[in-house]
Amino acid sequence: MLPSAVVRELDPDAAPAGRRPRRTARDWAVDTSCFLLVGLLYLVTAVSLVRHPDVPEGLVVADVVLGALSCLAVWLRRRWPVGLAVAMIAVAFVSSTSGWASLAALFTVAVHRPFRYVAWIAGANLALVPLYYWLRPDTGLGYTASLVFALLLTVCVVGWGMFVRSKRLLMLSLRDRAHRAETEARLRAEQAQRLAREDIAREMHDVLAHRLTLLSVHAGALEFRPDAPREEVVRAAGVIRESAHEALQDLREIIGVLRTGGSDDAAGGRPQPTLAALDPLVTECREAGMKITLDHRVADPAAVPASVGRTAYRIAQEALTNARKHAPGAEVTLRLTGTLGDGLTITVTNPPPQADAPPVPGSGQGLIGLTERATLAGGRLEHGSTGDGGFEIRAWLPWN
Repeated sequence: MLPSAVVRELDPDAAPAGRRPRRTARDWAVDTSCFLLVGLLYLVTAVSLVRHPDVPEGLVVADVVLGALSCLAVWLRRRWPVGLAVAMIAVAFVSSTSGWASLAALFTVAVHRPFRYVAWIAGANLALVPLYYWLRPDTGLGYTASLVFALLLTVCVVGWGMFVRSKRLLMLSLRDRAHRAETEARLRAEQAQRLAREDIAREMHDVLAHRLTLLSVHAGALEFRPDAPREEVVRAAGVIRESAHEALQDLREIIGVLRTGGSDDAAGGRPQPTLAALDPLVTECREAGMKITLDHRVADPAAVPASVGRTAYRIAQEALTNARKHAPGAEVTLRLTGTLGDGLTITVTNPPPQADAPPVPGSGQGLIGLTERATLAGGRLEHGSTGDGGFEIRAWLPWN
């Protein structure tokens, strides 16, 4: 049994394991039309041969029988196109009525096989034409006219077959391009959906983590200090109520974006924060009982691009949230420096947490999200422990 690679080389249109695909209705219609046309031309040639006075009767009978068998062999042209065309070279050389079946086989090779097969088979046919008409001259047209007619007919059949093949290859190429374009469009849509989900997840984490951390810290304070003064209890309850309200509002906006399929700047949503919103964020954290030292050295915050300012705000927000969760009661230092062309630098540092501070669970996804945010903005972010056991987050964002 031949290997599949050899089968594909000898028969490029073969199905897997060398099996031929079943003929379609169009294939049957084409094969029937080809058989009828070859049969009609065979009858015309056979009648002319029978009426030829110089041809012996035995040769006529043999020629007609070979021609009839050649017409029947036309039905095999799809299964063995190369083999049939090669066999028809010899048959057509000794049988004039088989010439039309030979042309049909040559046409099939030109349609279904690469040019190297067509060149060898057509070249053999053309090489034998002069010898054929020299051995069997046509008394009606003469040697030269018959030779020119046969050569032109062979070239036309080959050219027509190659034109049909090129057209089919073009259609297959266009169909393949359309299929690949649909696949690429689907992949792009899936990638866009994935990126949108990641953006929404990152936004939900950055926004809600800040609010929910306030809830957790103050609820934990009330739990561990049930005997706290009434003023502190009232203030903590107010912070919890305000943080819960803000968290619900943020969650409502994000869910609205998911339902409408729009961006986070969709109509009806609050404007996205920029660097100018950093002072209100620090004020809110201080009102919640957090100790923050703000070192703001950006000369013109309004000149910072909105995308850079939003990324800086989210980095500072998540860093303050982490400091509040893991080092409650400690004084946090927030520094912002930068100028146009040199970039914007955000540094958030907190000392070691207190030993009696209630732990707040964390998954580490916030720092991963911040790193992704900084990278997407064209900057970088580093974080790690300091020498005294504290923690520092340092980010740099381009400002051009």
